[in-house]
Amino acid sequence: MTADLTTQDETAIRTAAYGTVSLLSAAGIAGSAHKIGTDASLALVAATGTVGHVVANAKGVKLKGKSTAELADQVFPAITESVRVLEAHDPAEAENFRSTIRVVIEAAERAHKGEPSPVMAEMIRKINAALNA
Repeated sequence: MTADLTTQDETAIRTAAYGTVSLLSAAGIAGSAHKIGTDASLALVAATGTVGHVVANAKGVKLKGKSTAELADQVFPAITESVRVLEAHDPAEAENFRSTIRVVIEAAERAHKGEPSPVMAEMIRKINAALNA
């Protein structure tokens, strides 16, 4: 299945996945950003299927920006593009991607301990909106 994806498609998927981890870490409260990033990354590397094969290699991921807004400008479109590309190739893999991102979110929420802060909740809402765009 990964043979059907272009290098550009794979880069979008990786950017979306690793960028989601970065955005969730940025939204974490002081002291928990590292734990959120670690737990969310561990959830990401547990991905299976085509998505798992693609994210197993971080090749091509170049997340740049001096602010969360600059990072989000790269990640949200990559999330939406990843779903679109995967839907075109294999709807089951698109659902696998959505599920993988949801597990990453759940891992970040769990690492946060307790109810998500308003900042974390808003970031999760934005990630979910990009998944469903």
